[in-house]
Amino acid sequence: MNYDASSIRFLSALEHVRLRPAMYIGGTGPAGLLHLVFEVVQNSLDEALAGHCTRIRVEIDASGDISVLDDGRGIPLESLESLMTTLHSGGKFDTAGAYEVTGGLHGVGLFCVNALSSELEVEVRRGRHVRQRFQRGVPEAQEDLGVTEWHGTIVRWRPDPEIFGAVELDVDAIAQRLEEWSILLPAVRLELSRPDGEEQAWQEEGGIGGFVTRLAGPKRIHREPVLLSGEHEGVHISAALMWTRTYREVLRSYVNTVRTRHGGTHEAGLQAALTHSVDRYARRAGLLSEDLDEAIAGHDVREGMVAVLVLSMRNPEYESQTKTMLSSRHAQAAVQGVVEKELDAWFTANPDEAAAIVGKALEASRARAAARRASERARYQAVDTSLSKDIYRKQFGIRSKNWHESCVWLTDESLLSAHAEMCKMPEDARVLDICCGSGVVGASFRDRVGHIEGLDLTPEMIAMAETRLDHVTKGDVYEMPFESDSFDLVCNREVLHLLPRPERPVAQVFRVLRPGGQFIFGQLVPYGPIDAPWFFRIVKKKQPLFFNNFLAEDLVKLLEDAGFVDIETRELTVWEDIDTWIETHETASLQRHEIRRLYHEAPAEVRRVHPFEITPSGRILDQWRWVVFSGMKPG
Repeated sequence: MNYDASSIRFLSALEHVRLRPAMYIGGTGPAGLLHLVFEVVQNSLDEALAGHCTRIRVEIDASGDISVLDDGRGIPLESLESLMTTLHSGGKFDTAGAYEVTGGLHGVGLFCVNALSSELEVEVRRGRHVRQRFQRGVPEAQEDLGVTEWHGTIVRWRPDPEIFGAVELDVDAIAQRLEEWSILLPAVRLELSRPDGEEQAWQEEGGIGGFVTRLAGPKRIHREPVLLSGEHEGVHISAALMWTRTYREVLRSYVNTVRTRHGGTHEAGLQAALTHSVDRYARRAGLLSEDLDEAIAGHDVREGMVAVLVLSMRNPEYESQTKTMLSSRHAQAAVQGVVEKELDAWFTANPDEAAAIVGKALEASRARAAARRASERARYQAVDTSLSKDIYRKQFGIRSKNWHESCVWLTDESLLSAHAEMCKMPEDARVLDICCGSGVVGASFRDRVGHIEGLDLTPEMIAMAETRLDHVTKGDVYEMPFESDSFDLVCNREVLHLLPRPERPVAQVFRVLRPGGQFIFGQLVPYGPIDAPWFFRIVKKKQPLFFNNFLAEDLVKLLEDAGFVDIETRELTVWEDIDTWIETHETASLQRHEIRRLYHEAPAEVRRVHPFEITPSGRILDQWRWVVFSGMKPG
């Protein structure tokens, strides 16, 4: 293809917004459509912040048309057309002028709404009543409707189907945001008219204290919210905090009424302040054990915390036009300084509540440490395996009744293929599938090898495996009933974390492999140290025989210590239906409820590294991390 002067295009601002809308509104799906609404409402909110607006109304009719009305000062009439058709125009660039603090900053919002609408109409009352229509951003003649004593602005538009297709507007999300704004601006009445004619209105008098109390629900560990406020170098900060008996962290942050749902420097400042203040109070009160060298980590402090953080500041900096993350560097120091000072004073004035809050953080810290120690002890402690065999026989005999229906990973083709694709053995190789779990792993090597043997402990599992493998032997992995150097390849999956002293069965695998043989196994592992304690609790409640909370690097070391070389890994993920996974015979009803609770109340740190979803119907889908390992016995 030729690249010359004829390849260069020069786009107008209108053409560029319509060609690349995601650059300005984040996308053309439901979130982008909502962004248009919030951009227009934000102009009304800025009028309210300036003290010139007491009523904002959003109307959505059955045809999909959207209107936003306010009783603010009204757009200056002589600038109306320019404002709607010129990118980066508006009255918010000089904060010493019409607006001191604003949510709108870039002069982009109204222009983008106009550019991405098939039709748009603006009515302004400001001494005179003026109306102007636009077609896909192109203006028509302005109409002068006469003198008026009223003031305010109405913007009506129809999102362009050429841009948004058949995307539906999320009216509930608009209602939620209007309710939040009513909390931040208690002097303003916010209204919503839904497509079905239902009317809603909000004028919240409880402020952020009432909001955080409502978000916290009934499981609060102190009656009244912690209310903090202050100012640092022109940044005005308000925060409301509550701690609950749950595990989940909830943090809502706002800058000049803009919801910063992806956080930013102000949230970092809050997190640092909380950690320092709680740890300082715990040490001052003698609540930490010096013998154990205890310290309270940030995520322990925030476990079960519900917080609302509100900033008012000039010229905030965001990471993009969508303003979902604050990047102003001075905001972090401002929030940290104010919150630390105010929270230290609050702890001193409220010792009973302070003890409850710090006690909750200590409980979280000690539970996390106990889970880690329990995992480490279980990995290396000596266990009477002869006694454990009876437990294994009973449990896996029961599980065989619904074996293949109990989880997705058992028969997942991508996971089984990952095992088979790592095979380096010749076509006449002899394979052993240990603890074969109905033989599906060994069967995945069919047509790649010559003979596939199985080994299992229970008659029920042996019977299922015999339908897939060439032969199945009864026995256990601690004393395999095979001669040394018997197999070219040994495979298994999701077994090692169920076995006490796993180095022993791995040594048995090494023994029965011929020199130059290969060990391939797959294992469910946490994403890392952050989610490992949380995931340990979940798996342990589902599977009482769960002993080893392996990280991927632990398993590599286990292979190396056994003498394996040329270790390779392959990682993949499988979405697991947790409700199906826990509806098995070995999981008691109480444990099922506790597993669901652990997902609903997962700490924010876990949610950032361990993907899972709770669907609108309440079902839980978890993206499990699997690693398939391959190790070679030296030839």
